[in-house]
Amino acid sequence: MRWLITGGCGFLGANVADCCLARGEEVVVFDNLSRVGSRQNLEWLRMRHGQDWRMVQEDIRNADAVARLVAELRPDVIVHLAGQVAMTTSLAHPRLDFETNALGSLNVLEAVRLHSGESIVLYSSTNKVYGDLEWVRYIETPTRYVAPDFPDGFNESIPLSFESPYGCSKGCADQYMLDYARMFGVRTVVFRHSSMYGGRQYATYDQGWVGWFCMQALQAARKPGEHTFTISGNGKQVRDVLHVDDLVRLYLDCAVAHIDRAAGQVFNIGGGMAQSLSILELLSHLEQMLNVALEPQRLPPRASDQKVFVADIAKARRALGWEPRVRAQEGIAAMLQWLQSEGMR
Repeated sequence: MRWLITGGCGFLGANVADCCLARGEEVVVFDNLSRVGSRQNLEWLRMRHGQDWRMVQEDIRNADAVARLVAELRPDVIVHLAGQVAMTTSLAHPRLDFETNALGSLNVLEAVRLHSGESIVLYSSTNKVYGDLEWVRYIETPTRYVAPDFPDGFNESIPLSFESPYGCSKGCADQYMLDYARMFGVRTVVFRHSSMYGGRQYATYDQGWVGWFCMQALQAARKPGEHTFTISGNGKQVRDVLHVDDLVRLYLDCAVAHIDRAAGQVFNIGGGMAQSLSILELLSHLEQMLNVALEPQRLPPRASDQKVFVADIAKARRALGWEPRVRAQEGIAAMLQWLQSEGMR
């Protein structure tokens, strides 16, 4: 099969590309290399797979470049991961956020509609399309917030509420993906992701919170009593965490194999309630794993931050035969190992 991976030098993109190439698939990676860690991931792919694949350094905002490439390749599958991924960046640069996420995604859809109508388009959306979820009833416990009316997490039927430039731009692209399936028959699938983590994730303070706090814990362990870091809010915010190995399996195996059921559908994707963690709980795990005391300084809560988001993954389990396999503690241990060996050099 021929795969086009936009944002293919990012965290998820590099892992998807690596797995495709290991299977002997034809792979074209499209990336502007602007993201932290993207150049390291590019070199990693080249080291592992030589010249048996193609890298196109270009920007998803360039409609002509996207159209030319899609018309030339006519890919079997487009994994559309290129995007602006940080809430804080969207607030500082809303036009860049819109042009990258909304307009860039429309460029992909139009290229497929005009030049490659049989291509499958798998889109990485976000739980932020549901807004801050302040209408939900919460209970505050010593280590986390709990949403008692949603014991299995939030499913795809809860109301959309685009808040913040990031939520608006990703939500716009999310809805265009679904509408191109309805209006033009493009075989799109939308995955509304919760928190993902794993090797090749060069996390920053505003994106990739599991990896970021793993980095802070490792630095604190190296310099006991010297390293300081911050958390926003009280640390009781909860997300379900999902290891990249489970994500790659979702994209490469489950979605494509079940495209007749998946096309035109949206799926909430995360680790589910069993793999949910608050910031405080993650820090407690890291303290035990690394035998270190972590005492972060607290900042005010971030704008539009959800107290709880845990994906109800029943629809994905039912329609795609997918569910997570990597337990949080196992995945976090692997993340720490990767950071120590490569990610913090």
